[in-house]
Amino acid sequence: MLRKFLPHPLLTLTITAVWIMLVHKVTLGNLLLGAFLGIVLPVMTAPYWPDRPQKTRPLKLAAYVALVFWDIVVANIVVAGIILFKRNEDIKSAWINVPLDLTNAEAITLLAGTITMTPGTVSAMLAADGRSILVHCLHTDDPVAIRDEIKTRYEARLMEIFP
Repeated sequence: MLRKFLPHPLLTLTITAVWIMLVHKVTLGNLLLGAFLGIVLPVMTAPYWPDRPQKTRPLKLAAYVALVFWDIVVANIVVAGIILFKRNEDIKSAWINVPLDLTNAEAITLLAGTITMTPGTVSAMLAADGRSILVHCLHTDDPVAIRDEIKTRYEARLMEIFP
């Protein structure tokens, strides 16, 4: 019964929190409106989520998020250095095909988002069969090392989070 009215409790809390952050003022009216949106939107979109992802390892997910935040900070500094101090002729952009061992759609989406959020790389295309992702790298001397880093640093952790 509760699942019918709260099909995605974490999403309900997230929508409510985002609403409060968007309006920049915590009042009873804003809290009630955020809660209303947080309940109504997941109920309306529940039919489009037939196979809800199971969060079996929340601590590993938290560690992954912390790792990604750290990588974003470090990559910002690296990209700033490339932009400020490298001549255009010295920048070696590369397209890298990363074969995927992931099969879970949510995990693949999270990997693509992670690659795109990290400055200096962007996920450009997922293969039609979902077995590889095309990544553009702003500067690299060794595309194979970038591919291996994506697989070991991100994909391996995602495989632990989404078995």
